[in-house]
Amino acid sequence: MVEKRNVIIIGSAYPFRGGGISTFNERLAKAFMDHGDNVVIYTFTLQYPAFLFPGKTQYSKEAPPEGLDIRISINSINPSNWISIGRKLRKLKPDLVVIRYWIPFMAPCFGTIARIIRKNKHSRIISIADNIVPHEKIPGGRLLSSYFIKAIQGFVVMSRSVLADLERFDQKIPRRYCPHPLYDNFGEIIPKEEAKVLLQLDQATKYILFFGFIRDYKGLDILIRGFSDERLRQFPIKVLVVGEFYADPKPYLDLISELHLEDSIIVKDDFIPNSDVYKYFCAADLIVQPYKSATQSGVTQIAYHFNRPMVTTNVGGLSEIVPDGKVGYVVDVDPSQIAYAIYRFFSMNKEAEFVENVKEEKKKYSWERLIDVIDSLLIEINS
Repeated sequence: MVEKRNVIIIGSAYPFRGGGISTFNERLAKAFMDHGDNVVIYTFTLQYPAFLFPGKTQYSKEAPPEGLDIRISINSINPSNWISIGRKLRKLKPDLVVIRYWIPFMAPCFGTIARIIRKNKHSRIISIADNIVPHEKIPGGRLLSSYFIKAIQGFVVMSRSVLADLERFDQKIPRRYCPHPLYDNFGEIIPKEEAKVLLQLDQATKYILFFGFIRDYKGLDILIRGFSDERLRQFPIKVLVVGEFYADPKPYLDLISELHLEDSIIVKDDFIPNSDVYKYFCAADLIVQPYKSATQSGVTQIAYHFNRPMVTTNVGGLSEIVPDGKVGYVVDVDPSQIAYAIYRFFSMNKEAEFVENVKEEKKKYSWERLIDVIDSLLIEINS
């Protein structure tokens, strides 16, 4: 019988919506619990100061996730709080502390807490790192990441590009690569026709979905330009842009107007609660991620869960988990290539074939595999 461990996860969680990060941490907690471990998530009293947060609100409007022990404790900008939390966790002596790292802004807070916990000589401290080098440049970002990395005993990364970034900082620290597991907590698959009814969409129209927080590096402008391709006018297709703008929306809306695509692109500028995500993915025929840079993307793993084909750009780790020509298309960061991929998908009626391939491919991306990878990392740390 496997010995039950006391596990602490540090990072964004309810009541912070946090996009994929909160969802991931909460789902990871359930995976550890399924493994037989005791799990507590320590999240923020303050995650970002208001002036640094680009969205409308940091807080979820949904009910708390069931069955999770979430402690609202950490102030990201208060050093006395970091010391207090670090001392508290040091005394608790958890067997494993998992820190979710995605932006250098969190490095002083997380790095300080980790250093204090390690003084108990018992707890093992690892990080699941979305990024080591951020998509958008941050002054002093490299120094901040270095401070954090030196406090951690081992890393799990979800793309090989992040693995390469980590090696530029430290070539000796134990590390493992594990693809992002499926987001299987957004509800069940429903028929496309039913999803369209729920969203009041036209049944005769096919829909391309661009989903998630809208930042400049995600390349929405590339998709808009690509969708102006005249070859696509022969199909009854529209683009659904669904997500809150974390960038100035005006250039995107102006581009839609300039290219006369107002009737072809539907923009829903809002954060979509977890309970509504299924509607958009089930209504879509194709998910497009035209990112200019990336490490990994939770959108890909939501698409896998809902058996949706994808078009993605060949950046970061996206191409690692979207086999070209099998579950979708991988293209260069170029509007004409995005357009051609969409054209091929609809002109060759690839949906049924790709959906069957998605169903097979997604079997690789389980949460149990991530737990196994973490366990193998701990064996190396303890050896």
